[in-house]
Parts: sequence; structure tokens; C-alpha cells
Amino acid sequence: MNDRVLRQRVVDALDWEPSIDSAHIGVSVENGIVTLMGHVPNYAQKDAAERVARRVKDVRGIAEQIRVDIGSPSPYLDDDIARRAVDVLDANVLVPPKGVQVKVQQGWLTLSGEVHWDYQRTAAVADLKKLRGVTGITNNATLKPRASVIDVARSIEEALERHAQIEAKNVLVKVQDGRVTLEGTVPNWADRNLVEAAVWAAPGVRVVEDHLRVV
Repeated sequence: MNDRVLRQRVVDALDWEPSIDSAHIGVSVENGIVTLMGHVPNYAQKDAAERVARRVKDVRGIAEQIRVDIGSPSPYLDDDIARRAVDVLDANVLVPPKGVQVKVQQGWLTLSGEVHWDYQRTAAVADLKKLRGVTGITNNATLKPRASVIDVARSIEEALERHAQIEAKNVLVKVQDGRVTLEGTVPNWADRNLVEAAVWAAPGVRVVEDHLRVV
């Protein structure tokens, strides 16, 4: 597919998504790499725009340059955002009590702490990105080691084998001290995301380096 057609598909996908005001989002494409630019009124829309673009067939990569424009000066104080963020984390049953800490600077949330599973880190971000006044999120929460290298590798291989939607024959998995490196090829971004999700679900995984290529 040529870049012009792919660009139009991404634009159409953004326009079709009801949770995104795409009027101020620009799209350019070069060799299958999509660049998103412009501004949106909140972080949830910024996140949604990237996810929508990734779902478009034949997209090989994303360069996300969208900024969150909530006005200047911001009507939201950092200490208020921090209080609301802590309340959200405390109310989330998937996040361990006091397992994730929050720092806020100019609306940007930085998460720290230590949890057992990646889904717990993901659950924290899923709620926080919907808060008013949030301009970005950096997730520095880490995972506690839980299993040996052999156990981690075996769990990942079994997960990929039983996942009906993943074509894993061209995926190479390397494990060292809880760090998983993915190499090889997948046919589309959806498969790449599914492989990552399957790897993160394995006990003992602390870091995932995804070098998979979409071909």
C-alpha cells in the first residue's frame, strides 16, 4: 500500500473514533511509518489516537508528537491532580495498596513503586490517563522477580503456543534475569501487541525489549 492511501486510512480511522476530537490532529506517512502531530484537550484522547492509528492495517510504526493542550496557565494544580491520582489508585482493586506512588509536575504524572504483575502497572495507568489536567504519564513502577529464567522462558513459550490469534513461529524469545527480548517478525501491529501482552503475563517478567518487525 502506498503512503498516500495509508495516510487517508489513518485519517478516516481517527475521524471515525467517537472518543477523539480529530480536528487538530495531523497525519503524515513515510514508508509505512505514521507521524501523529497537533494537539488534543486531554491525555485520554492522545492515548486513544495512538491506539487507533496502530490498529490500521499496514501501519509499520508510529511517531507520536501530539501534545495535550489544557490552556495556559493550566486550570489544574499539581497538588490537586496528585490527590485525585492517589484516590484513584486507592480505589482500584487491581493495584496493590500503596504499591504505586505518584509524582506530578506541570500535569505530568510519574509513577514509581514495585508490584508483582504487569497488569497491575497497566491498571494504574488505565485509570490515571482519564484524569482532568493530566498532560502525560511516565510509568517507572517496577516488577518484583518471581521465578527462575527457565520457568519464565517455559511460561512464555507455552502462552504463545496456546494463543489462537498469534502466529509465533517467527518469534524468537530470549530471557535473562527477568528481561525478555523479542526478535523476529510478525505480520501486523495487532500480532505484535498480542505477543507483548502474552509475554508480560508470564510470572517473573520485569522488562520487555520488543525488537519485532512488522512485515
